[in-house]
This record gives sequence, C-alpha cells and structure tokens, in this order.
Amino acid sequence: MKEMTLKNQKYSSLRKECLKKGELFRDPEFPANNKSLFFSKIDKDIEWKRPKELCRVPKLITDGVSCDDLVEGELGNAWFVTACSSLVLEPKMWQKVIPNYKAQDFPTDETQYAGIFHFQFWRYGKWVDIVIDDQLPTKNNKLVFCHSNSKNEFWSALLEKAYAKLYGDYESLAAGHTADALVDFTGGVAEKFNLSEINLQVEDMREGLYEDVHFASNNKALVTASILCSNPDDIGTEAGHGLIKGHGYAITAVRTVSIAKALKGRLGGDKVQLVRMSNPWGTKEWTGAWSDESSEWAAMSTNDREQMGIKFESEGEFWMCWADVIQYFTNIDVCHFVNTSIFSMKKTWCESLVHGEWTIGAKGSHKDQAGGCFANENTFLYNPQYIFEIGSDDGDTFMVSLEQDDTHVDKQTGDGNNVIGFHVMRVEDNRKFRLHSLGQSIAESQYKNSRSIFAKITAPKGRYVIIPTTQNPGVPGSFMLRMYTSHNANAGALLKDSPTGGMCMKPCVVVTRISILRCTELEKSDKQKQKNESIDPYVVVKCEGEIVKSTICKDTLTPEWVQFNLLFYRKNPQVEPIVVEVMNKNIMVDEFLGMATINDTGSETPTTKTYDLFGKKKKDLDVQRPGKLHVEFSTSDDLSYF
Repeated sequence: MKEMTLKNQKYSSLRKECLKKGELFRDPEFPANNKSLFFSKIDKDIEWKRPKELCRVPKLITDGVSCDDLVEGELGNAWFVTACSSLVLEPKMWQKVIPNYKAQDFPTDETQYAGIFHFQFWRYGKWVDIVIDDQLPTKNNKLVFCHSNSKNEFWSALLEKAYAKLYGDYESLAAGHTADALVDFTGGVAEKFNLSEINLQVEDMREGLYEDVHFASNNKALVTASILCSNPDDIGTEAGHGLIKGHGYAITAVRTVSIAKALKGRLGGDKVQLVRMSNPWGTKEWTGAWSDESSEWAAMSTNDREQMGIKFESEGEFWMCWADVIQYFTNIDVCHFVNTSIFSMKKTWCESLVHGEWTIGAKGSHKDQAGGCFANENTFLYNPQYIFEIGSDDGDTFMVSLEQDDTHVDKQTGDGNNVIGFHVMRVEDNRKFRLHSLGQSIAESQYKNSRSIFAKITAPKGRYVIIPTTQNPGVPGSFMLRMYTSHNANAGALLKDSPTGGMCMKPCVVVTRISILRCTELEKSDKQKQKNESIDPYVVVKCEGEIVKSTICKDTLTPEWVQFNLLFYRKNPQVEPIVVEVMNKNIMVDEFLGMATINDTGSETPTTKTYDLFGKKKKDLDVQRPGKLHVEFSTSDDLSYF
C-alpha cells in the first residue's frame, strides 16, 4: 500500500542532516510551545524536555511493549490508551506503527543521537509517516500525558506525540473513539456498537450482538469494551464489581462453553457464553460472576476447567459472562482486519476501495453530486454511484465502510464532520450506467456525524449500486468507500448517464427494461421421464449482440426468477427483437427447451405478457414446443429514464 510523509518530512533525510550538523532535531511543524498543546487554553507550567533530561539511560522500548507501558496522564484520553492497549497485543501491528523500533532506539553512542523519531498511521487509504522530535511536555520533571510505568521507557509518550501532531495538538486527543484510533493503527475497518441503541431486552438482539462480537474475536479483530459516562467527574469512579467508568478493556476471547457438571444445576443450562477481558489500567478487576476468585471457579476442579477450555493467558485478564458484559458496558468497538497478510484469517476478503466527493454545481451537471439521503427523492440519485456484483450462487455477506477525514474536526463536539451514510439497491443484472429511477432497496446504513459508518449486509447473487450520501442535500465533502466481499466484486464508479454514439456509430434510440418472471408448462422428454431425470432450467437473453444468463432453477418444470431484470439500450428495436432461450443445465451439454421472440417494445408503463416457446433452428422457428415464458417489459425513448 502506498505510503506518504506528513508535511513532506522524511525521517532518514532529517536525521542524517542533524547528525551531520551535530544538532538535535527541533520540529518546526510541531514546535515545543503551547500551540502544540492546547487550542483553548495556555498552561505556563509545562516544560518541554527530552528523555535524556528525565533519566540517565532512556529506552524506546524495554522488554517489549505491554499494557504496563500505558499510563493515561492529565489529558484524559482513555479512548487512545485503550486503543494502544489492544495494539500491544499484536506484535506485528505495533511494529508497523513503530517502524524499525530497534534502529530507532536511543543509541549508546552519543554521536548517533539526533533527537528524532518517526511513527506510521493509516489515514484515508494510505500509511502516513510522521516525524517528531523527542521534546515532551513535563511538570516537575515528570511526563504530563501518556507515559510508561517504567521511568526510562518512552515509546508510548512519543507515539502519543506523533498522534497529537497528526490531529494538530494534544488537546484534540481529549475525546475520541477507540475504534477510530485502532483503524489509524492498523488500516482495519471500524464497527461501533452503542449498546443503548440496541434493544437488548429482545433475545434475538442479544444473540445477534454476541454473534457479531464472537465472529470478530475469532477472526483476529481488535475488540474493546468501554464504560462511557456523560459527566467527566465520574471518570475513574467504580461502575460496579470493580469495573471503572470512563475506562476501556480489551476483549481477548469470546467462547461458548459447556458447563461443568458441578454448575449445571446452579446456572440452569448446559452452556454459558463467556468473554475474556484484559485490563490495561493495572488497577481493579471485575469481581462478579466468573471473576478470578468467584464461586463459579471455586465449584470446579482443575479437570473441570481444562475440559471447558477456559484459561487465563496473562496477568490482568478476567472472565465475564455475556449477560454481565451487556449490563455493565456501554460501548463495544471492533476493528476488523481485512485484506491483510498479517494474520491467517478464516475468511479471505476481496477489497474494493474508492475515493469520491460530494460536489455542488449547476443542477443536472456532472458536478451536481450532493443530493442528500434517500428521503430527498428529487435529488438522491444525483449522488456518486458505485456498482458492484455478488457472483456466488449462494449470495454473500459483505462489509461496507464509509469514511471521512476527521483530522481537522472538533473531537469533543464532532463539528466539522458531515452526517453521512449510504444506501444499497439491487439493479438490473447488466446495468452499466447511472441510476435514474430507484432500484430495489436492500440496505440503508445509520446516518451519523461520525468519522466512519459501517454495515454488514447479506444479499443474493446479483448486481448492486451503493450510493454514499450526506444526510442533507447541498453539503460538499470528500469520502472513502471500502467494500469487502468474498469474491471479486468488479466494483467501479458509474459516471455516464447513458451510452453515447461515436461519429461512425449508430446511436441508441430506446432503452428497454425487461424482467424474466417465470416459465410454466415445461415438460420432460420421454427419455427423461423414463430415467427420472431432473430438469434444471435457466434462460439466456439476447439483444443486439448482448447476452445475459440467468441463475439455474433446480429440479422444476415451473422455474421462477426473483429479480432477474435486464436493461438494453437499443439501436434497431423494430428489426432486432429480444430473444429468450430456455435451457436445461446438463453435466456435458446443456439442452435447448425452447425460445421466445419478443417483438413488442411497449411503453414506459410496464407490460406483463406471456409468450409461447418455439424451436431455434430455421426449419423449427414455427414449431411450438412445450412451455410458456412470462415477462414484464417497458421501453422509453429517453435513455436516462431508468
């Protein structure tokens, strides 16, 4: 993936220049002054000091990175610290964020120390390399913001400084979302669950959320659970049974386990849903059911535990049952890893990534592409449109993430973010041009002034159009749209309204939309009846050189096709009819069952009609065959009608 540098600052060149001059690096793009600290206040008590001024032998990393390296500091950015605590669980991930960490370490040879470091964050489709000097905010010779428990370890403080530079200043990190930081650390896709917005009183909703979190955990996603509070004074206070308000916890395992015999009667079932969490704060731990010293564990033998497959991987971890998780936590954030070689995943995703813009221009012009959400029926289809396919006969469950750049917004209020979302519609199986009338709606995301909007969507085989929008029309902005499907989706932007004829080409004069509905009265041959062979019909639709095949209907003489709709731009509708061949799928050679010739063009009002089937060869064109074809069609001389 392409990498870029922030402010065109190249680490190797700057370090080389400093060493040549015998000077320590001072970052002119993020100077050691109040402007880099706060946008709303001035703190004259802060002094900027380098690690060598704070301890004798500073190290970037001592004994690897861990949750013990994370102390929040005065900024109150628990969301950032929580994200860091998840990052450290995956060595290959933090080694991407802290590139060449061994080479960057404070050298023992003073002549090789330049006071410069660099980190990498994934932003808007690219890895961005960010250079900083190592001057850090202090009071009374102690680091003010995020730091390690070890006085001579500085990776977390320097990482936070690089992240503050990305967002403009430290104060901009005071509020944010853990999922967004995880995306910046990994290039993954954020999925956010606000539990107050989910009706967890309904069993299907509880189970659906559990399955989502279980799927994410099993597929190596980074998952965190947080207890958010509206009153800043409540941060750090106990929420119950040892959990702390305002803090986030990493979810390290999700398991449905068979209950040991000793507990079956007590818990009233054979299985229990358990979640293992890691506490990055190094203070209190969960003391409720399934906690370290709980009666649930006390009632079991070591053998019982081993049979259940439940274990503690490291210090600071604890187990909770799912019912307690959704009772005490307010938010669950997921960062899905997709299209990455870092982990061996159970499911391989195909990525489609596009950058686009909502633009304002003259009505009807190519720049008039900020039509607002689906409720704005007169302008909705002005928005950018992207077509994609689901090619699997079994359909697919795919992921969509719509993102906007939030590095210059107010983190506390969200001001500066557009309210965004997207709509997905099924369209004709051979559509190549922009939609001008609404297709079949299959999914609509939430609309929020969030950095990213995520949805998992299940849909059958077919062709679809996704339309990213702002909530209100006339709102400009840029966006990045990412889709992850099981197979190549052949995704791309729909730019043209209709086909345009060249200088030497005859132009299209009408457009016909046809829906193949069903066949009736098909019959087996005597041989097929005798051998009790099945009939697996499908149709082949031909129009002016274009050929489209339907899906196969298994073992039926009355096949029906749901949403098999086609769009043909036609140059000679009076001379070249639409031809539909009905076929039977065989192992060796497919069998021709009959053909219908549709000479009718119809009007803009849809017409439903039934056609008899005939032979295909010249001598058989008038020989009727068993079966009838039922279709619906409409035609317009306005090529931008459909």
